[in-house]
Amino acid sequence: MSSKEETRAAYPHIQAITTRWMDNDVYGHVNNVQYYSYFDTVVNQWLIERGLLDFQNSEVIGLVIETSCAYFSPIAFPDVVQAGLRVARIGNSSIRYEVGLFRNDEDTVSAAGHFIHVYVDRKTNRPVRVPDAMREALAEIQSIQTNN
Repeated sequence: MSSKEETRAAYPHIQAITTRWMDNDVYGHVNNVQYYSYFDTVVNQWLIERGLLDFQNSEVIGLVIETSCAYFSPIAFPDVVQAGLRVARIGNSSIRYEVGLFRNDEDTVSAAGHFIHVYVDRKTNRPVRVPDAMREALAEIQSIQTNN
């Protein structure tokens, strides 16, 4: 996971996510549970846009087995979240995605975390090897410097 000094340059893919009024909590900033939604959005949208995930028909699907998030500075509606994405590790059946969330045009990370998918056969829910096409595409966003 990244440190609070990490910048956008550490993430090969950046995606804008618009905050919503309902994302804020009573303290006037985005509630912590929403950050995990942003993680899920950037990972799955990246996979869908590259034809690696058809959430209704893919034979192999990723199940979340672990997540974490460190919060460094607040994000609040109507900010735009710039979600940075990289792959820290590709295992036999799992992938560790790392996500940095940046507020508007700020260059330092507001929150950072990771998201691990284990890839399974949709019908049996048994782990399978990460498909070769996915491995090849993930190389595009794989980080050389990781903090596992």
